[in-house]
Amino acid sequence: MTPRLTLRKFAGFALISGLILFCSLCATSRSMAADVTNIDDGPTDFLPGADRGSIRPPATFFSINAVLAKLDRQRGRGPAAVHLASLAPANLATDALPAPNETPLSQEPFGLLIFRAPEGMLWRKWRGVQTDMEREQIVLDRCRDEAASCPPHAAQFLRLISAVKSKGGRAGLVEANRAVNAAIRYVSDYTQFGEADRWSAPLATFATAKGDCEDYAIAKYVALREAGFSREDLQLVLVRDRSVGQDHAVLAARLDGHWLLLDNRSAELIEDADATSFTPLFAIDHTGVHLFAAPYAKRTSPADEREPTPAAAPDTISDWSGAEANDDPPQLNTLPVLM
Repeated sequence: MTPRLTLRKFAGFALISGLILFCSLCATSRSMAADVTNIDDGPTDFLPGADRGSIRPPATFFSINAVLAKLDRQRGRGPAAVHLASLAPANLATDALPAPNETPLSQEPFGLLIFRAPEGMLWRKWRGVQTDMEREQIVLDRCRDEAASCPPHAAQFLRLISAVKSKGGRAGLVEANRAVNAAIRYVSDYTQFGEADRWSAPLATFATAKGDCEDYAIAKYVALREAGFSREDLQLVLVRDRSVGQDHAVLAARLDGHWLLLDNRSAELIEDADATSFTPLFAIDHTGVHLFAAPYAKRTSPADEREPTPAAAPDTISDWSGAEANDDPPQLNTLPVLM
């Protein structure tokens, strides 16, 4: 009997001791937790802790999501705020290159820029032609009022204008190009006038039925203006034709945002982008004479072409005379234009 009673007493004593030990551990845990520094405004997944066996300050364990959430709360953002590291703020500059071909570099022919040319020979030529065109405008107006007294060459030019006006649009441009090309026979200024380069107004050209490239272009310019095409969409363009190594003149007409070239050597209209053998030099319109210039990048030419430089080549600009491949004598392009 004695051993059995002793075992019961021992089991009871062990149970009481275990309860006392459990309570002691709970008290110790509460005491340690009270010593940890808490972050009042931190999120629930900030886990405080400390290395109580060293003199280092308590360490704070956290996740990156918790940091972003805390920053969002400090900045007044909602819980669904999105962070896009690849987007730059609107108030910051960037040196990133823009997407190619977003907008055209220029609205001028060949996609080039133009600026006012210095006073020189071309200005004097163009002002002289403008004066002649004003005089011829009086003749055209009189012919419209008194057809019986209209000179034959003026009546021919008015019929051409009427045909262009009746068609309009691209068909009108084609009509102007073909009709003027058919009405004028190419003859160099040296052969016709004994001088290197003379620019004539349309009625003077139609009176002789002869002319060179500028005379064709000027006649088309006036015909299209008289037919109702906007003067803002018409330019006489002087180029260097590298395929033959000669200077040349054409009329550029803008239609639906595209520049089309009316050339006395072609019955068809030519897109400016397709005239790959042309180096543009000058653009002339109602506002005056302008130089072409390539924006930022230099336009290159194939290695086998004789004219390697773009619109602003000094030698080409200063030597312009309008001489063409069939001119006689062959080298007339030495007349300075910027003097």
